[in-house]
Amino acid sequence: MTINEIQDEIIEEFDGLTDWMDRYAYIIELGNALEPLDEKHKTPENLIEGCQSRVWITAKMQDGKVDFQADSDALIVKGIVALLLRVLSGQTPSDILDADLYFIDRIGLSEHLSPTRSNGLVSMVKQMRNYARAFKLLESRGS
Repeated sequence: MTINEIQDEIIEEFDGLTDWMDRYAYIIELGNALEPLDEKHKTPENLIEGCQSRVWITAKMQDGKVDFQADSDALIVKGIVALLLRVLSGQTPSDILDADLYFIDRIGLSEHLSPTRSNGLVSMVKQMRNYARAFKLLESRGS
C-alpha cells in the first residue's frame, strides 16, 4: 500500500469514532498492540529529543524499504508511534521524504494533543525523515 492509501485507511477508522475518549482508547489500543522494542535498542542514540515521555525509534533498510521499530513508556505516545510506523514503515526513503502526513490533521490529532505531545510528534516525524534521508544518501552512494 502507498503512504496515502494507509493514511486514508486510518482516517476512515477514526471517522467511525466520533467521541475523543473513544479515539484516545483506540490510540492506546494501537500502542498496546505494538511489538515491544528490544531493550538493546533503548539507548540514548535512539531516544527522541523534544518528547515529554521517552520514545525510541530505530530503522534499518531492507530490500530498498525502511523498516522502523519504536517504543515509548507512555501509552498514548506509543499509540501515536504505532500510527507513524503503520504509515511510514515499509516505504522507500524517497516516499517517506516526499510524504505529506495529512492524516495527523484529518483525524484531529494535532488539535487534541498537548503542546508537549505535539512537539514530540513533530520530533518523531523529523527523526523518521532523518533516517530516510540517511538511507537515501547511502543508496545514492551505492552502499
